[in-house]
Amino acid sequence: MNNQKQQKPTLSGQRFKTRKRDEKERFDPTQFQDCIIQGLTETGTDLEAVAKFLDASGAKLDYRRYAETLFDILVAGGMLAPGGTLADDMMRTDVCVFAAQEDLETMQAFAQVFNKLIRRYKYLEKGFEDEVKKLLLFLKGFSESERNKLAMLTGVLLANGTLNASILNSLYNENLVKEGVSAAFAVKLFKSWINEKDINAVAASLRKVSMDNRLMELFPANKQSVEHFTKYFTEAGLKELSEYVRNQQTIGARKELQKELQEQMSRGDPFKDIILYVKEEMKKNNIPEPVVIGIVWSSVMSTVEWNKKEELVAEQAIKHLKQYSPLLAAFTTQGQSELTLLLKIQEYCYDNIHFMKAFQKIVVLFYKAEVLSEEPILKWYKDAHVAKGKSVFLEQMKKFVEWLKNAEEAEEGD
Repeated sequence: MNNQKQQKPTLSGQRFKTRKRDEKERFDPTQFQDCIIQGLTETGTDLEAVAKFLDASGAKLDYRRYAETLFDILVAGGMLAPGGTLADDMMRTDVCVFAAQEDLETMQAFAQVFNKLIRRYKYLEKGFEDEVKKLLLFLKGFSESERNKLAMLTGVLLANGTLNASILNSLYNENLVKEGVSAAFAVKLFKSWINEKDINAVAASLRKVSMDNRLMELFPANKQSVEHFTKYFTEAGLKELSEYVRNQQTIGARKELQKELQEQMSRGDPFKDIILYVKEEMKKNNIPEPVVIGIVWSSVMSTVEWNKKEELVAEQAIKHLKQYSPLLAAFTTQGQSELTLLLKIQEYCYDNIHFMKAFQKIVVLFYKAEVLSEEPILKWYKDAHVAKGKSVFLEQMKKFVEWLKNAEEAEEGD
């Protein structure tokens, strides 16, 4: 048996029959389109009936393969050519977003159709996201009314979680931004999104995809300022979005200020240069002095490796803070700034347990160095302190406060 030679295959005359199920079906979106449009025409504008038809058709039609065609039809009424135009020789339907009424209620109803469809056929999620990204790039090819409807729909779908905020990347397309299409579209989109949720929910979604600091990119480079953004969106009725962006910019500017300040201190830059830099940043970013003194205090305290022994850390702190008193004094020209500094010192000494006994010594040092004055210290002692370590710190300050009061009375007597 083993001696028998196996017959070698030959190239001539052999044919292999392909199983029917292995045959690759030809990609034919036109036939798919005809089936969908015919079904939509039969259901009419009843969106409940449309949702049921789409649900049932998924069992018979290849949604996975023709997802783009399906979404083109539901949004624009037919297959879209590159640029966003409908081909003249193709079938089309009026049962679509672009042919519907231009109001939020109608777009909310259409959002339900998309929501139900994607919940039923989860594999359509990615295809739908890609479709919306494509539609946003095609905005210039649509009429103003079509853009408004798409913006409202997108806002509702972002609010209910059907879409991810990363789709907004398409709005940063250079041509759309340059011609003002992106900003106008964003107005309608954010109005419907905030209407469904609130600015905090919108902010959380934007943060999740690192989009919270990019909103000014909706404008050309020469108009990317907080002032321009605020004016544009406030006039469009989106004051809460304007305030959110202003706050984001302020937070970003404060973080940048603290980072640069720490670098300047570690390099040992002269105080006059540091003060000049900080004052320029205050003016440029509209940062009030009470906020700045908090940043300066944190920066000063973070430049040192503190001793872990309580009896030694107070001496180390006094020596360090005496050196930085002129810098701190430059930003306590207002009573509110002095009070802010006192609260920062209180919180720091409480949060860093080795500093608990150093509080009064730091305050006295700053009083002598004219960083702090009598009135804010007395106000802090009376009713402006916070709960953190209150009883310990008030006890420490008791004699010094009495001395201040007596000195004040003596001055009044004179």
